[in-house]
Amino acid sequence: MVLDLKTAHSQFVDHLGSRRRARATIVAYSKDIEQLIEFIRNMGKTEIADISRDDILAYLKKLTSDNYTPKSISRKINSIKTFFRFLKASGVVGTDPAVEIEHPKYEVKPPRILSKLEYRALRDACRADTRTYAIVELFLQTGIRIGELANLTLDDVRENELRIAPQEGHPERMVPLNKAAREALNSYLEIRNKTGPSNALFITKTGKPLLIRNIRTAIDRYFRIAGIENAKVNDLRHTFIAHHLMAGTPITTLSKLVGHKRLSTTEKYLDLVKDKQAESVKLEEL
Repeated sequence: MVLDLKTAHSQFVDHLGSRRRARATIVAYSKDIEQLIEFIRNMGKTEIADISRDDILAYLKKLTSDNYTPKSISRKINSIKTFFRFLKASGVVGTDPAVEIEHPKYEVKPPRILSKLEYRALRDACRADTRTYAIVELFLQTGIRIGELANLTLDDVRENELRIAPQEGHPERMVPLNKAAREALNSYLEIRNKTGPSNALFITKTGKPLLIRNIRTAIDRYFRIAGIENAKVNDLRHTFIAHHLMAGTPITTLSKLVGHKRLSTTEKYLDLVKDKQAESVKLEEL
């Protein structure tokens, strides 16, 4: 099957949408492949079947020379591998030129776990911002992913729980809302623009759905105001998991609550919890 670069890219994006991938994931993969295709087109090639392993390696070499970090390059390799797996499964290419491409090695930093003092400072910093305060409380009290929060609709809010829609291979699940999360969410719903056309739970002042980048920007701002260094939005989820483990929540219960596909993913936090508990003991001894 002869397929030009633009059509192959378009079919790939449609495929991701049919697999219910998160909107942010589709955008990221699409941009990564668009960047690869632009490089290939500048080489004078127009058909997807003409792309070779050497072409991909040349593209990755250019990314390195353009000062992309090994982590960023590794993420782009993931996109490229997913792209060509799709093309091979669809019969567009006979051989997968990306199958033997190796990921660069880089240091994976352990999750950042906020202390009680830190997440209380974050709460205090954003308390007057009703929408962001509700977002922070949902992260800290439910441990949901940022993509899951961005995809929440008004229909997903139940009396004492949230419905998390299935996405990226994760099945639907119900997440309980405790008093703190419920009160913060109710306060936000009271001031939320009810005349806008969007059914998204969190919206902008103009009524448009709040995007992941908007959420990151808002919380990063309050991290700075609260004086919390080297923290990211995902660390709020990490904090939820770690503090629940330290409180004695059964690991199987917690794994289902946060939507981990494998119990081993939750188990990785155990070493972090042990380190935190050891630090606490040392402080008490001082």
